[in-house]
Amino acid sequence: MDVVELHNRAVANFAELVSGVAPDQWSGPTPCTDWDVRALVNHVVGEERWTAPLMQGRTIAEVGDTLDGDLLGDDPAGAAAAAAREAELAATWPVEKVHLSYGDEDPPEYLRQLAADHLIHGWDLAVAIGVPPRLDVELVAEVGTWFADREEIYRSAGMVGAPLAGFTDPAEALLAAFGRDPRWTPVSALLERFGNAFGAGDLDTLMSLVTDDIVFESTAPPDGGRFEGADAVRAEWAKVFAETTDLGFEVEETVVLGDRAVVRWRYSWSSGHVRGVDLFRLRDGKIAENLAYVKG
Repeated sequence: MDVVELHNRAVANFAELVSGVAPDQWSGPTPCTDWDVRALVNHVVGEERWTAPLMQGRTIAEVGDTLDGDLLGDDPAGAAAAAAREAELAATWPVEKVHLSYGDEDPPEYLRQLAADHLIHGWDLAVAIGVPPRLDVELVAEVGTWFADREEIYRSAGMVGAPLAGFTDPAEALLAAFGRDPRWTPVSALLERFGNAFGAGDLDTLMSLVTDDIVFESTAPPDGGRFEGADAVRAEWAKVFAETTDLGFEVEETVVLGDRAVVRWRYSWSSGHVRGVDLFRLRDGKIAENLAYVKG
């Protein structure tokens, strides 16, 4: 595929996805754990805003800090659309070398780097806002072939996470090579944060992930203690953490079915461990019900 076409199709796809972000989704989680939806879009828009000066032969020093910070303003979708048009045009400009942070690069290689970033971040954005991912077969094939020879370079530079094994579909295999879990959803991210916070005894984070009317049923026999409302649940979890030394919490499996989820786990402390499951009910991006059971 012509490299300009590759780049421009990936850029246009991302801009179209941005146009579909709902007002209440900008602060939502993404597969890029350090970025919410707005930060993810701002990163990609930043790359697009850099494309024009770099494709004019300017250096990073010459551009300076003019493209730092928030580039989205009060109209993120409009800013993204304008940046995409600018980048698509710049991709056609003749330039001998592009001056990147690691040295001078051939323009086609730079455009392939940008296409790959747009393709992968396009998936990040799609799954974050709950729309079908647009992993175009031709783009996946082009980026996959290109990335195969550069994967270790990217990984050694800390630009991608550890690869995930077990995926044979070309799109899923490419995501996994970029350190993405193709099964990621906002719900799975929420439950992962919940498990990590529980294992760390981080009560404040736990409470930020549940609704005000949270219902928690503990594993106490024979039927479990039932606690209703954030204050009651917080007090119970605080008691658990106060009574436990060397706490450990390991998630063994997560299954999400609509607004319900099942998590298998192993809970350990200084003198032993138990294994069990939690049944979750979710509402408005938070945990509304947590029913816990253990192996007897």
